[in-house]
Amino acid sequence: MIRQLIVSYVLLVAVALTAFTVPVAFTLTAQLRGDTEQSVEREAKTMALLLSGDAASRAALDRMVVAYAQETPGTAEVLPASRAKTATHWGDGELEVTAPARRDGRTVGAVRITYPTSDLTRRLVQIWGFRAILAVGVLAVAAGLGAIVARRLTRPLRQLNDMASRFSDGDLTARTPVTGPHETQTLARTLNQAGERLDTLIASQRIFVADASHQLRTPLTALRLSLDNIADGVDDEFVREDVEQATAEVVRMSRLVNGLLVLARAEAKVTAAEPLPLREIVAERLSVWRPAADERGVDIALGGTLGGNVVDGRPLVLASPGHLEQVLDNVLSNALEVSPDGATITVRSELRGDEVELTVSDEGPGMSDPDKSRAFDRFWRGQGLTGRSGSGLGLSVVRQLVTDDGGTVALRDAPGGGLLVAITLRASPRSGG
Repeated sequence: MIRQLIVSYVLLVAVALTAFTVPVAFTLTAQLRGDTEQSVEREAKTMALLLSGDAASRAALDRMVVAYAQETPGTAEVLPASRAKTATHWGDGELEVTAPARRDGRTVGAVRITYPTSDLTRRLVQIWGFRAILAVGVLAVAAGLGAIVARRLTRPLRQLNDMASRFSDGDLTARTPVTGPHETQTLARTLNQAGERLDTLIASQRIFVADASHQLRTPLTALRLSLDNIADGVDDEFVREDVEQATAEVVRMSRLVNGLLVLARAEAKVTAAEPLPLREIVAERLSVWRPAADERGVDIALGGTLGGNVVDGRPLVLASPGHLEQVLDNVLSNALEVSPDGATITVRSELRGDEVELTVSDEGPGMSDPDKSRAFDRFWRGQGLTGRSGSGLGLSVVRQLVTDDGGTVALRDAPGGGLLVAITLRASPRSGG
């Protein structure tokens, strides 16, 4: 926008210069050429009058021709009557003027003056060159002034853009100064008020999540302990069976509550994305999940830049601290649940321009297209090899966290069969290949 304003300002000045300077330069050029032509014609006519006179006039003409050659850059010559013809010719570097001499109504000869135009050309070059240099200087000054004015006019817009960028990165405390024209000030006040309201709503949701976490978990834990105590003190098998069923439902309810609280935190927590080392985070989470995988005989393999030559923990991705770890935990948990014994879970990453794609593929039964379209719905559970389990909130949490960091998540068929979870995150400008 600044560049467009500067170009527009310079174009207006250029049009004004062209409209006022070029006509003046053409006028001066025509005036100089006209003055030169009139002066030479006057000299030629004067000499022609002497040529048409008596012997004394002719003697004076001879002296005048010599003096004209000595005192001016031009030359004069007398032509016979056969070549007498009135003519004015601008040639290559010279001006020729021929004036006939008449006596008693007949032509007796002519005088031709040849005048070089190098001095005239030099003066014209000076006129046009001076104006060209002046125009360039004026345009340069106009560009400088235009840049100052444009930056001053667009400063409120840049401040609004900075605020919007900080908002998109999760900084809800971002505010913009109320400066600039009335319209910009009104927009700045509106955005500041919206930011304050949004910050208040997010803070209220965080408080609710914290209170719900405490208020819901405590009675569920107490209820489970009470059921365990009842089961320990009851000898009746039917009563014990009913208590175990109630305990199972309490456990399931606890799992649902925990999942809902995790999702609520993911929706309420808005933090600024930071450059994080993808390789280190993946390696740390895999070290946590490998013992559980080893118990099932499942191998976890690394590929792409995760398994290649990566320097200093690169590539770096833009993500909120803790988000990527939670995403990996949910995806690896699902992959391990559906993987048969002896299968392989493959984790790969690939740097694609300004994005990094992290994929986790398993060798389980995979998903049909209708199931893939529903997998991110809350409380939807697929049929894994180990049976229906979980709260059905894992992939919902994954999508929420990845979306908050400006990324995307999708489900595809794995090349060798099974399911592939593709997570695309923004690459940090400091990422290596």
